[in-house]
Amino acid sequence: MNTPPSHFYTEANALFSYSRDIRRDLHQNPELGYQEVRTSDIVARELGELGLDVTTGFGGTGVVALLEGRSPGPVVLLRFDMDALPVQEETGATYSSQHPGVMHACGHDGHVAIGLTVARILQAHRAELAGSVKFVFQPAEEGLGGAERMISDGVLRNPEPDFCLAAHLWNEKPLGWLGVTAGPVMAAADFFNIIISGKGGHGGMPETTHDPVLPAAGLINAFQSIVARNVPPMETAVLSVTRIHGGETYNVIPSQVELAGTVRTYNAATRERVLSRMQQQVELICQAMECTGELTVQSLTPAVVNDPWVTEHIQNLCPQILPSAQLDTDYRTTGSEDMAFMMQDRRSCYIFVGSANPVKGLTFSHHHPRFDFDETALTNASAILAATTYTFLQDGSKD
Repeated sequence: MNTPPSHFYTEANALFSYSRDIRRDLHQNPELGYQEVRTSDIVARELGELGLDVTTGFGGTGVVALLEGRSPGPVVLLRFDMDALPVQEETGATYSSQHPGVMHACGHDGHVAIGLTVARILQAHRAELAGSVKFVFQPAEEGLGGAERMISDGVLRNPEPDFCLAAHLWNEKPLGWLGVTAGPVMAAADFFNIIISGKGGHGGMPETTHDPVLPAAGLINAFQSIVARNVPPMETAVLSVTRIHGGETYNVIPSQVELAGTVRTYNAATRERVLSRMQQQVELICQAMECTGELTVQSLTPAVVNDPWVTEHIQNLCPQILPSAQLDTDYRTTGSEDMAFMMQDRRSCYIFVGSANPVKGLTFSHHHPRFDFDETALTNASAILAATTYTFLQDGSKD
């Protein structure tokens, strides 16, 4: 028996009230990274009731469940992040966060609901599957290393996945839009910190000081030349200074100034070139101003890179699943995602699912206090992930 791709939208739509209720419950009860205890309990309960083999405690608060088909075959890993953000919600929704200062401002509540919906759909088709589905509910995606910690705990073993898929509800695009692009789709992210040390003194007698504020200002300007003059025009890089601190009062030149920010790139060569030029500028500009500068870089995550074959397969499926959808095959963002770690060296695809709705006023970007999305996107994402996984496990082939 072969279930056509279009039928998975019908099944996902029939489960819409389930998806919505799960999402709203989680939205009212958000939990920060590694604190997703209640969320994990709900996930484990729902998956356990489907008869799946469930393991808790992966990466701290992560949950992994295995759905085995009628016979051996490929393993498809589906990943869903669970953590909220330290943001005070301002949506005014009836299902607003009940926890001051904590909010699902990125849609991860929706991702959990999508994962549980996909599990229900595929469980109903278990007898048609040649292979297994590994459901991964990940904690601490928001810059806290959740994916790496789950990998250290063995999430990519026993069984090892052949395909890795994930989707993100995306408020930068409207409901009905789909982003499925081959190659790099999200940037590698690095954080940097610079300590500039000089000689402080009286603000009215600057000649007695080595003012670190001057090289700090020079570096902020000089850094913009790195992307403009050292990165090829057809490549992409972002270098943003996002924090500067120095001094405590108006009449004292500080002895130290701190700069911090982020670098975003799509390939390793560009990243190395940007970081190398940053180091040179820190050393030379600080030296010219009789100060010293120390640059430290923390790598957060590599780029998210979609496998061409898997991506083309999903691109071909999308019109069958959502005939009226606007399929974008050339969409990229300089946002970052630690799903990149699970995707490395595996046939993988990261899908964007449009979720904004201007008519309803649901247009605020991710991480904004008024972020919310059109919940119809839950159905769209669930249908795409369920149908794609099903087709990969229909004939038991890895190619």
